Amino acid sequence: MGTRAANGLPVIIVALPPEIDATNARQAYDKLNWALASGASGASVVVADLTATRFCDSAGIRCMLMAHNRAVAVGAQLRLAVSPGGPVAQAVELMGVDQLLAVYANTSDATAG
Repeated sequence: MGTRAANGLPVIIVALPPEIDATNARQAYDKLNWALASGASGASVVVADLTATRFCDSAGIRCMLMAHNRAVAVGAQLRLAVSPGGPVAQAVELMGVDQLLAVYANTSDATAG
């Protein structure tokens, strides 16, 4: 987990595991939720770094949607950093998550917004 500043606002970057499925989706959500709770005291943007994630099933996608709902509830933004063209990007697109969440090609772009 790391913190950067973008446009004067702190941004928390949460690196997620190489694979997100039913066995670890809850842990991924807990990491994002912790960052969003930390955001209440400063960061208004949390970036879910999925650039090293090679696999994300429906449990992982659900985790991102739950984190998005949590972000909205605390007045923050959840942004996804997803390597373009990879299997995670395809899953995000196929399930329409890119229509709800801001998806960027890397953490630098996601940080900048």
